[in-house]
Amino acid sequence: MDSSPEITLPDDLIPADGRFGSGPSRVRTEALVALGVSGTSLMGTSHRQAPVKQLVHRIRVGLSRLYDLPHGYEVIVGVGGASAFWDAASFGLIRRRSQHAVFGVFSSKFADVTRTAPHLEDPEVLEVPVGHRPTPVQSNDVDVYALTHNETSTGVAMPIVRPAHDEALVLVDATSAAGAMEVEPPAFDAYYFSPQKAFGSEGGLWVAIVSPRAIARIDEIAASDRWCPAFLDLRLAVENSRKDQTYNTPAVATLFLLATQIEWMLEMGGLSWAAQRARATSGHIYGWADASPYASPFVPDPADRSTTVVTINLMEHISADVISEILRSNGIVDTGSYRTLGLNQLRFATFPNVPTADAERLTAAVDYIVERLGDR
Repeated sequence: MDSSPEITLPDDLIPADGRFGSGPSRVRTEALVALGVSGTSLMGTSHRQAPVKQLVHRIRVGLSRLYDLPHGYEVIVGVGGASAFWDAASFGLIRRRSQHAVFGVFSSKFADVTRTAPHLEDPEVLEVPVGHRPTPVQSNDVDVYALTHNETSTGVAMPIVRPAHDEALVLVDATSAAGAMEVEPPAFDAYYFSPQKAFGSEGGLWVAIVSPRAIARIDEIAASDRWCPAFLDLRLAVENSRKDQTYNTPAVATLFLLATQIEWMLEMGGLSWAAQRARATSGHIYGWADASPYASPFVPDPADRSTTVVTINLMEHISADVISEILRSNGIVDTGSYRTLGLNQLRFATFPNVPTADAERLTAAVDYIVERLGDR
């Protein structure tokens, strides 16, 4: 099809909130109202003073509660997003060589960072086709295992299990998993993410839950002769986080929305509640696709399917781009596949801010559109 026909959805098929993007994701209206109510007490004030430092403190304490962190684990924060953390890790957490489990766009990007870092050896890369996941293997030749809890580009999830009980650290990119998928802290040494997905905030910030072993590695490398730009210096991030601040100036609204979301999750029942809500919403969409005559889950193994980012294949004669355009014209937005994969599929975020009722209306809306496209 060269252009999208005009199809107007009936009101009962339009979700209460039409935002289904995988990041930036849906932000709760209540959080935005609370930000507005804060008025001049936060926005436009110094991030080195008590009001903003209290926000960072709320984030650090809230995440410690949300993940029931063992003694010695810390929450550190920095400016730049999860992509910046890859660079920071290449300077401050990897001694010599890392192993990367690659199964999509984002897991491959961290491998590229370490491959091009002049002070590191080429990484071990375990790569599988998109739609599947690799299994990390113990290696005596690496000092970091780089895992991804949820590959945002494809909707494939990986269970987080420590590949080896040696000195090697386990670093987990949790950007589209944190706050919506359960994990055991002893399985990782750094669980890092940006807050613009399940945590319903904005980008430009990274947060990492780090183990005592990770802190020791940061201290060890910082004491060596390895040069590191201050912006990426994890030792500075640790020192500033312990003071409830960031080394560089953060976006205060991002901090506020993150703190508010964490506290909402805790009030609702914590991480187990958030994970169950994501399972219920994603489960509806997968069930719909399994029963559909024209759609099917992209990830073939149900055990590998993400509960936070759902990717659905459409039959070749039904254009996913056209479906997304018609949905957008009806206020249902950000449902296209990841831009560089080039697949005929829809992609829906099912983070805790997305209730199952909205997903039910979404799938009914897609059925409605496909039925009418077939009549043309």
